[in-house]
Amino acid sequence: MSSTRTKLERGRGALGPALELVHTGRAPTRAVLTAELGVTRATAGAVAAELEALGLITVDSRPVAVGSQGRPSHRLTVDDAGPVVLAAQVHSDGFRAALVGLGGRIVATAPGCEVVDPDPAQVIGAVVDTGAALLRQSGRRCAGAGLAVPSAVAEPEGTALNPIHVAWPAGSPVRDIFAERVAAAGIEGPAFTGNDVNLAALAEHRHGAGRGAHHLLCVATGHRGVGGALVLDGRLHSGSSGLALEVGHLTVNPEGRPCFCGSRGCLDVETDPLAFLAEAGRTPGPETSLLHQAKELLREEYGDPVVRGAARALVDRLGLGLAGLVNILNPDRIILGGLHQALLAAEPDRLRAVVADRSLWGRSGGVPILPCTLEYNSLVGAAEVAWQPVLDDPLRGLAAGA
Repeated sequence: MSSTRTKLERGRGALGPALELVHTGRAPTRAVLTAELGVTRATAGAVAAELEALGLITVDSRPVAVGSQGRPSHRLTVDDAGPVVLAAQVHSDGFRAALVGLGGRIVATAPGCEVVDPDPAQVIGAVVDTGAALLRQSGRRCAGAGLAVPSAVAEPEGTALNPIHVAWPAGSPVRDIFAERVAAAGIEGPAFTGNDVNLAALAEHRHGAGRGAHHLLCVATGHRGVGGALVLDGRLHSGSSGLALEVGHLTVNPEGRPCFCGSRGCLDVETDPLAFLAEAGRTPGPETSLLHQAKELLREEYGDPVVRGAARALVDRLGLGLAGLVNILNPDRIILGGLHQALLAAEPDRLRAVVADRSLWGRSGGVPILPCTLEYNSLVGAAEVAWQPVLDDPLRGLAAGA
């Protein structure tokens, strides 16, 4: 009896690690799962069977050959019909709600509004209502909810300290507002809130361009402004109070544009979509987001010498900022999102040369600089934090969302 109980407890303790391995694609077969967990084949089989019974993964009943050697093994995938979480993002041009399954799969998504209300409760309530409608239409079980906001989020209070691009009051209690609206809408499971670029970096590390990196630096523009994040061995480095990696306020042009932070020439105002449009002498229009307008200009009119010159000016400023971060953080990979991703595509050699020329470690180590690969990566990242209790303990996490 004691031996049976010990085996059962060992298997239950492996449920979370096993689910995370399947969730991130690191255990595509039961044989790989067995090796990664360091357990017997029987234990791995029991763990996979229990996760399948919970509706979280599927185990292919027919073993498949893996590689040129070794015996066939059962393929493991997340269950496409399994639970979802509600993921939401607020940015300067509106919001987006989505339902996201395990594996970072976006099941359904819906945008909303073009002008963000200065009262955070109004827009957060609207995005939760949109998400609740998606849930009703899907009929899917919900395991939790996550929200990405364009601001540093202080821990443990969950307040937005600098929501300057959405005109919310500094210190807005976004986490409490989101949790209250989620509960009021009858959405099951816990609710979490975080900075949009932090969450994008987490998503890219688990499912996108950052997979396999141990020290991943992410720098990205939003619809306005610039953010950064660092993922160390799979965990976000958020500092002592959630405020680490505010890279948007690195000075890259001392005589440059005034910044909202009170300084001048920060990445936030020298390399974001509005800065590019201004550098190219273009007046932003009201019809689409600044990010869309900047990307479209870069894509369609790069042959124009003025547009090309504007892009190169931003690349040089971005490269200077990245070089400083490389010297301080020594990452093994850099990923770029938003307009920075498009600038990398337009001038890859120039950007890498600036970083190498201005950074000691960039010159000697050649830090890879890659584009982000996930669409809606902040949304997927918001889903990741909502999924985390289930990944930590599938039985308890699903019970919390029941």
